[in-house]
Amino acid sequence: MTTKVIPTTLGSQAEHYEKLGLIKGQIAPWEDGMRTDGSAGTYEWWYFDSHLNDGSKLVIVFYTKPMMEIDSPLTPYVSFTWDLPDGRTIQRTYAATSEKNFFASTEQCEVRIGANVFKGNLHDYQIHIEMDELVADISLSGKVPPWRPETGYWLYGEQDEHYFAWLPSVPQGKVEAMIQMGEDYRQYTGMGYHDHNWGNIAMPALMNNWYWGRAQVGDYTVIVCNITAEEQYGYKAHPVFMLAKGNKILADDGNLIRLTKRDEYLDDLTGKPVANTLVYEYEEEDKHYTVTFQREKDISKYRFIDTFRGAKKEAAIAAGFDGAYLRFTGEVRLEVLEGKEIVESLQNEAIWDLMHLGKARQKQSTK
Repeated sequence: MTTKVIPTTLGSQAEHYEKLGLIKGQIAPWEDGMRTDGSAGTYEWWYFDSHLNDGSKLVIVFYTKPMMEIDSPLTPYVSFTWDLPDGRTIQRTYAATSEKNFFASTEQCEVRIGANVFKGNLHDYQIHIEMDELVADISLSGKVPPWRPETGYWLYGEQDEHYFAWLPSVPQGKVEAMIQMGEDYRQYTGMGYHDHNWGNIAMPALMNNWYWGRAQVGDYTVIVCNITAEEQYGYKAHPVFMLAKGNKILADDGNLIRLTKRDEYLDDLTGKPVANTLVYEYEEEDKHYTVTFQREKDISKYRFIDTFRGAKKEAAIAAGFDGAYLRFTGEVRLEVLEGKEIVESLQNEAIWDLMHLGKARQKQSTK
């Protein structure tokens, strides 16, 4: 007996834009405002990351609730992760003590969780962090215009009743940062990125896994992603590709992407298949680009179940949940081709990740 595959698609038709109140190729400030009501069954977060001039990497996220607890009521919190050049990682979290400690505008990005603030207008952003002895002020100024893949909504179900949405509000921008730890006060510059995600059903119900990465390579900005739907959706792949040069977007049609995974192995901690090399190839008439991510090391990896406690952990074990997250660093290489000839080749350091929410579909050698 053949099981019917439930449909899933990236919203790209005129009726999708009309239903969502969006305009093709245009992004309004309200799209980066709060898009859910925080109720049970919804989730939302505003994300920022940066490569700083000392070689450190900074990630800040404002959440409406924990990613794996979307059936809970509004429980906002902020996470701060700073990977230092010497291998140390500084992590801090602030959780709102009540709804009075949370505010989010629906007109633009303005999120306040306690004394922590994430605010901007699709071009200029300010982030303020206060957590115990840690104080940070970050400014982000966009160098590449806001962008989304079509509507930015991946729709699931016979009636498109479920969705996962994504808005890269600042694909690439200039960063100035002040970070103070106790008496230690330092200033940094760098390049950064901001995006915004939200949805109305738990991601493990929709997605088996995704690879996501971004990079600056010379004058080029790259965003790539490959979302693989869960089994009931036929493990359908949704590739994403955005390439900009300066402030001009050159290529962004995900239908023209071919992703090749090479040298896969089974990670020893998470049990998930990981590709050492990811090759995204984009070809459209006279446009031909290849973006290759070559893993050098893991900078973070964990099983979600290891972050749970008590009854929640017991329930996850009973349900067989084995989701995991891995973040990598290594080299990204961009090649610009004319026909089969490489006319430009550039390299840089990059960070990318693998979110694996469902059961692994194949086994490789453990590494």
